Amino acid sequence: MSPPRFLVRVWAMSAKETLHIRRDPRTLYLAFVMPVVMLLLFGYGVSFDVDRIPLAIADRDRSEASRALVDAFVRAGEFERVRDVAPDDGERLLRDGRAMAVLVVRPGYGRDVLRGEPGRAELLVDGADATTANQVLQKADAIARAATLRLGTRPGSAAPTLEVRTWTRYNPEARSAVFIVPGLTAYLMAIGAVLLTALALAGEFERGSMEQLFASPVGRFEIILGKLLPYLALGLLQLLLVVTAGATVFAVPIRGSLLLLFALGLTFLIGMLGQGLLISVIAKNQLVATQAGALSSLLPSLILSGMLFPVENMPRFLRLVSTLVPARYLVHGLRGVLLKGSGFGLVWPDLVAMALFAVAVLLAAVARFQRRVA
Repeated sequence: MSPPRFLVRVWAMSAKETLHIRRDPRTLYLAFVMPVVMLLLFGYGVSFDVDRIPLAIADRDRSEASRALVDAFVRAGEFERVRDVAPDDGERLLRDGRAMAVLVVRPGYGRDVLRGEPGRAELLVDGADATTANQVLQKADAIARAATLRLGTRPGSAAPTLEVRTWTRYNPEARSAVFIVPGLTAYLMAIGAVLLTALALAGEFERGSMEQLFASPVGRFEIILGKLLPYLALGLLQLLLVVTAGATVFAVPIRGSLLLLFALGLTFLIGMLGQGLLISVIAKNQLVATQAGALSSLLPSLILSGMLFPVENMPRFLRLVSTLVPARYLVHGLRGVLLKGSGFGLVWPDLVAMALFAVAVLLAAVARFQRRVA
């Protein structure tokens, strides 16, 4: 077949699919409305930032030094003083959920501090949520260290021999949105690409229009390419929409190359569209295709991609399974390009892994896409 005729047929198939997309509001909703809604829900609703921590105070010393320690915790803005209690009542507040932490200052704290000896103070923390408890302990440790340094520089006190300063790169404010948005981008693109393609081709089989295409001189590769190109364009627009919304609403930085960003997105989309195509040619039913598409894209992209949980902390078996999830490589690549300004030399392994997945699923889909209706 001559190239011009091939291109004309692909263009005709793409134009037909584009017209179908324009007439189907569900497709436009999945492509443009759902990503923005989910971005806002995740960005505002899913937050790992812990602030305004309810703090109860049990100050049994009531000295100037103990009041300075309590003031250091409250003044930092991380803890919110809810009430003063006796030490024995602290655990009851934790159990009732009225406090997340209790600062207990033992008698003699001020005297020991004036002598240059360690003061006795304790912080009781509700450990039911281990993640939150660890953040509370980290914040309290930072406040206590700062208070210790101030005591060490008072007149008549020994100055600290070592001053430790920390510098957090790439997300110094530790904002959850900066961490979530790149992962959410991969998650939304995976769901949209797989479901849109799976529904479109499975619908063709259900309506019987695929049989009419088989009766035409259009080859199966032309059918596949013509149907995938419009959804590829939709996916790239979706990527642009989500990244723009993340940068505008949540101030997610874009430190790297936009060209490299879209190269990562393009490679990922080809693989996801191929996965949706493979599901549709096997299922040939929209209900089954929807269920298979959701299970094969939603759960792996959410749990095994590193979007919310570090892949390195997973059991060895799940780490091995995650190597087959393309969203893992897109999340890593997007975080590198957006947050760190990584170049091609650092993200090329992600591109290669996604390209290998795309080639594998497209070859499998083309092999199953026969010019006959079972």
